[in-house]
Amino acid sequence: MKRSNLTLVLSLLIVFGSGVVVGVVGGRYFGGAQKAAHKAPRTPDDYRRAYVEEMNKRLKLSSEQLRQLNQILDETREQFRQLREKQRPEVRALQEAQTEKINAILSPEQREEYARMRKEREEKRKRAEKERGH
Repeated sequence: MKRSNLTLVLSLLIVFGSGVVVGVVGGRYFGGAQKAAHKAPRTPDDYRRAYVEEMNKRLKLSSEQLRQLNQILDETREQFRQLREKQRPEVRALQEAQTEKINAILSPEQREEYARMRKEREEKRKRAEKERGH
């Protein structure tokens, strides 16, 4: 092999090798950050705790204000729960209408797969609710 060809091959190997090294190092660095971002979802209690901590820290709440804040948050949580319960039948009716319309455009084989998809999604939703403590 001529000297110029050898130099060219070595240069290409160095460039390729450095690309591999950068890729591996970058993958480990950014992959770790990505894994941290995919932690278990926070629960409503986690959000509330963080909110109360921030309010307390930034506003320097007194113990009485802290008690009142928690009372307000408890009352609001209950009002939202009641509202969701009232709306649940309407939401279910909309979901059922959507499902019927989708089924109407599908072939029999597609309907079977769609039913499996819906069942899987429902099971996943129930697991998530269970993990959140609902």
